[in-house]
Amino acid sequence: MPRDSADSTFIDALSQRFPADMFARAEQSYLEEPRGRWQGAQGFVARPRDTAEVSALVQACSDAGVGIVPYGGGTGLVGGQIAPDGAPETPLILSLERMTRIRDVFPQENVLIAEAGVILANIQTAARDVDRLFPLSLASEGSARIGGLLSTNAGGVNVLRYGNTRDLCLGLEAVMPDGSIWHGLKRLRKDNTGYDLRNLLIGAEGTLGIITAASLKLYPRPAAIGTAVFVIRDAEAALELLSLAKSQLGESISAFELMHKTGLDFLSETLPDVRKPFGDHHPEWMILTDIGLPKGLDPQSALEDLFVAAEAEGIATDAVIAQSEAQRTEFWSVREHIPEANRRIGAVSSHDVSVPLGALPAFIARVRQAIAQVGDFRINCFGHVGDGNLHFNVFPPSGQSRDSYLAETKAIKRLVHDIAHELGGTFSAEHGIGRAKTADLARYGDPTKLAAMRAIKNALDPKGIMNPGAVLP
Repeated sequence: MPRDSADSTFIDALSQRFPADMFARAEQSYLEEPRGRWQGAQGFVARPRDTAEVSALVQACSDAGVGIVPYGGGTGLVGGQIAPDGAPETPLILSLERMTRIRDVFPQENVLIAEAGVILANIQTAARDVDRLFPLSLASEGSARIGGLLSTNAGGVNVLRYGNTRDLCLGLEAVMPDGSIWHGLKRLRKDNTGYDLRNLLIGAEGTLGIITAASLKLYPRPAAIGTAVFVIRDAEAALELLSLAKSQLGESISAFELMHKTGLDFLSETLPDVRKPFGDHHPEWMILTDIGLPKGLDPQSALEDLFVAAEAEGIATDAVIAQSEAQRTEFWSVREHIPEANRRIGAVSSHDVSVPLGALPAFIARVRQAIAQVGDFRINCFGHVGDGNLHFNVFPPSGQSRDSYLAETKAIKRLVHDIAHELGGTFSAEHGIGRAKTADLARYGDPTKLAAMRAIKNALDPKGIMNPGAVLP
C-alpha cells in the first residue's frame, strides 16, 4: 500500500521538475461524483499534457510510494475516481483532461486514434466528419472521456449491436505502475503475440496502469435509422419482441431499451418539460428500439411490419414510430432523462445488475416480491434489456423522503444482488466495482478469480500505488 501522501512538500518537489501550471489544489469537482455519495480527500491534482509527463509523474510517485487516482471525466457511479476522505495517505489525483488530441484517423481502416482525455462526443464527431460511426453512446457522452470509459469498460445503449467499450478498442498506449510506457497502440484486428495486456487494462479501473491513448474501431454509418416505442404486454414480452425483431431485422438492431411506467411518472414529477411518446398516458411496460439499415431499405416500413407481427402474436398492443429526427430525439430524451429524474426523486437503493436474458422476467418478478416483503417501495426497472443489463432502482413511497428509509438500503441491496447471483447474473453489469462494490466483489466473486486478480495486481503494482482501494480493497 502507499506509504506517503501527495502533500505540499511532495508537490513542491515535483514543481521543480515539471511545468509550473501542472499542479493545483483539487477543486470540488475532483472530490465528488455524480450521485453525491462520495466525498474525496482534499489534496492536489496533476494535469499532464502528454504521455511522457504521465510517465515521469508515475515514476516519481512510485519512487516516493505515493498513491495515484486516475481521473477522466468524473462520471463514474461507483466511486472509482474518488479517493475518500479519511484515508491514511492522500493520493495524487492525475487528470487526463489536457490530453485531448485525436492523433490520427484512418477511414479506410475504420480506425481512430485518440488520447485518453478526449470527450466521447468529440470522438463521435470526428468519426462523423469522415462519414464513419463510433457507436459507443451513453448519457454522459458530453463529459465522459475515452480513457475512463475504457478503464471502466463502459456499456451504454448500443452494446446489443456493437459490444462494450472493450469490443471497440484495437490497441492501447499506457503508463504502467513503475512509469514505463507500453506502446501497444496498434491498428490490428489480429495479434496473437502473448498475453492480452490490452484487455487486462480495459476494465481494471486504473488499478494496473493509466491508459493514455487508444486505437478505436469505427463503423460505416447506417444509411437510414428508425426509432420506435412499443407498448408491450409485460416484462416477458420484451424477450418475445426481441426474438421477433432479430428474426425480422437481423443484426440491424442497435438498441433495445426497457422502460417502465414509474420512470415516466418520475419524469412528469421532476422534469415535466420532457415530452413523452404517449403524452400523459404512461403504459406499464415499453420498449424503445433503434435500427440502422443500409441504403435502399426503409426503417419505418421495417418497424411497422415488426409491430404488425408483434400485435398479431399478442406481444405488443401499441407503438409509435418516429417520423422525423426531431421526434427520434424526443424519444431518446425520455430514456436519457430517466436517470436524472431518479436522482431528483432520491433512490433508497440503486442497482446495476445483469442476468441471462431468459432469466430477466423471473428476476423482475422475484425481486418485486422480495422488496414488497421489506416495505412499500416504488420500483423503477429500466435498462438495456437487449444485453440483459437492468437498472433496478428502489424509491420511497410518493411524498416520502429517501432519508427516512436508508436503514433499509443494505437489506434491499443484498436481496437484489442475491437473486441476480442465484440466477447466474452479476451485481455489476456496466458500472464497475470502484470503491462502492468491493464488498460485493468479495461476497459474490469466484475465489479462484479473486486470487488471480490479486496475483496480477501484486505483480504489476507491487507498491499498491495505482488507484488504491478501488476494485480490490
